[in-house]
Amino acid sequence: MRLKDKVAVITGAGGGIGQAAAFLFAREGARVAVVDNNIEKGKGTVNKIAKEGGRAIFVKSDVSRTDEVKEIFKITRKEYGALHILYNNAAIFLPNLDGPITEITEETWEQILDVNLKGTFLCCKYGIPEIIRNGGGSVINTSSSAGIIGVPKCDAYTATKGAIISLTRSLAVEYAPEKVRVNCIVPCAVDTPMNVKSAKENPDFDEAKFLSTTPARRYGKPEEIAHVALFLASDEASYAIGGIFVVDGGVTIT
Repeated sequence: MRLKDKVAVITGAGGGIGQAAAFLFAREGARVAVVDNNIEKGKGTVNKIAKEGGRAIFVKSDVSRTDEVKEIFKITRKEYGALHILYNNAAIFLPNLDGPITEITEETWEQILDVNLKGTFLCCKYGIPEIIRNGGGSVINTSSSAGIIGVPKCDAYTATKGAIISLTRSLAVEYAPEKVRVNCIVPCAVDTPMNVKSAKENPDFDEAKFLSTTPARRYGKPEEIAHVALFLASDEASYAIGGIFVVDGGVTIT
């Protein structure tokens, strides 16, 4: 029960890493606000948590919309009366639309930045004051290997993930005196629906070659990322501030 009496908001919790974190946080005693733009998937996460005896609510939200982000924290405060953990996990990757900067349309650029970067901005803008109000806690942002190494044909996505790392460091310095710890997880090659879909839609992706050159020689599991998030959310990480936690099977060191 490492998160006993804690309240957590997790965005993009209808599937993949966010869903794995929602399950794990609930098992560890947290009351969870499951945030997703997909009603069916979000409610599915909540229902499974309830079956396991945990506590969770579903909040439908497009994190790129200010009014909907405000509702996340309004509903969470009304239901649970507090907020201690904010896990900014929601993101999109558009392999058929993203690409080299000279080929991306302005609409695609704006769409990806709106969800990935603006969404993180809005959730921090309205979530951090709630955490401060409750005596402090943890903010966990999500980048990607694309944020720290060069990855071709996804320049909009790469821009958002690099910016999130810089934003994390700035927020960490800004809010540590308010007892808010801000850190960032950098996953890569994790077996999630979004990654599987993007790989299948990329004709240049050679899975066998990729795995043979990855030190771990396998994909990561959503649960493996969720356990890192659990550490950062817990009081065990009380001295972790502004950290960039790379969890990628060694992809970025090869």
